[in-house]
Amino acid sequence: MHLIITDAWLAKSRAIHLSGTRLIMAGLALSVGLMVVAAGLYHWVFLKGAREGWPVIGALVRLMVKDEFEQRDRYMRENLDVMARKLGEMQAKLMQLESLGERVSGLAGLNPAEAKVVPGRGGVLIEGRPLALEELQATLADLDQLTDQRVDLFTVAESRLFDQRIRKMMVPTQQPVPGANLGSSFGWRIDPFTGRSALHTGLDFQADSGAAIVAAAGGVVVTQEYHAAYGNMVEIDHGNNLVTRYAHASRVFVQKGDLVKRGQKIANVGTTGRSTGPHLHFEVLVQGVPQDPQQFLMAGQNLSDPVADAGKHAGHAGHGGAGAIRASPAPRR
Repeated sequence: MHLIITDAWLAKSRAIHLSGTRLIMAGLALSVGLMVVAAGLYHWVFLKGAREGWPVIGALVRLMVKDEFEQRDRYMRENLDVMARKLGEMQAKLMQLESLGERVSGLAGLNPAEAKVVPGRGGVLIEGRPLALEELQATLADLDQLTDQRVDLFTVAESRLFDQRIRKMMVPTQQPVPGANLGSSFGWRIDPFTGRSALHTGLDFQADSGAAIVAAAGGVVVTQEYHAAYGNMVEIDHGNNLVTRYAHASRVFVQKGDLVKRGQKIANVGTTGRSTGPHLHFEVLVQGVPQDPQQFLMAGQNLSDPVADAGKHAGHAGHGGAGAIRASPAPRR
C-alpha cells in the first residue's frame, strides 16, 4: 500500500509505503487510541453527570449502586445465615458441655454452682482493630473445635468417674450393723465352745436381737439358707470374685437372686446357728478365701487396694489377725 503526501506551499510530495504488517500495526494503534479516548470521554461524562445529577446518568448511577447494595446485602444475609446455624450448633454443644460438667462435678463430689461463678477480670484497655468477617468465621471454627474436644474430654472423665463410683459401691466398706461395737476380730482365737485355739474367719458385731443388718456393698444375693453353724445366712456376690457373708440372723428380708444396693436392710441380728448370743458374724471372701473384713471397712478413700491386695494374698496361709488365711470357711464360735 502506497500513500503520497503533498505539500501545496512547498510543492513537495512524500511517498509512504505500508506493508501488510505495518498496516495491521497502524490499525491496532489507531484502535487502541480511539478506545483510550472513548474511555476517557465516557469516564469524564459519567463522573460529571453523576456529580451534577444529569437525568440519564443519575438513573444509571442509582441503578448500579442499588445492584451493588443488593449484592452486598445478599452476601451478608448468606453469611449471617451460616453464622446463625454455626452459633446454634455451638449453643447446643455448650448446653451439652454444661450438662456433662454438672454430672462430672457431681461424680467428683464438687458443687456445680461453684464452677459457674464468673471469675473477676480487669486491666488496662488496649483496643485492637475490628475483626473481619473471615477472621470471625475462623474464630468460631476454632471455638467449635475446642468445644468438641472438651465434650470428648468430659465424656471420658464422666465414664471413668462413673466406673470408679460403681466399683466403690461394689466394695464392702459399709459397716453391716450401723453403730454396733466390734466383738471378736479376724484371726486365731480361743473357741467359746471348745476352749481351744480356732480360726475365726470374720468379724463379730455385738448388737441387740432385731437390730438391722445392711448390705456392706451392692450386689446379688447368691445364698439365703439356714446353715448348722451360720444359722440364718445370706451371701452377696459383688463381682470380681468378691462375696460377703452375714450369719446368725434372726430374720432375713432378701431371697436368692435379689439385687441389693449398698446400705439396704437385708436381715435382723439374731443368735441362730452356732452362737453364744445376739451378734452378726460378717465375712469377706475373695476367690472363696476368707479375708480380714476390717481392711475393707477401713479402706477409706482408696477402695481398690483392698481388693487387689486381697486377691494377691489369697491362697497364702497365715496365722495372724490380718491378711488371707487358707482354711475351711466354717467358723468356730
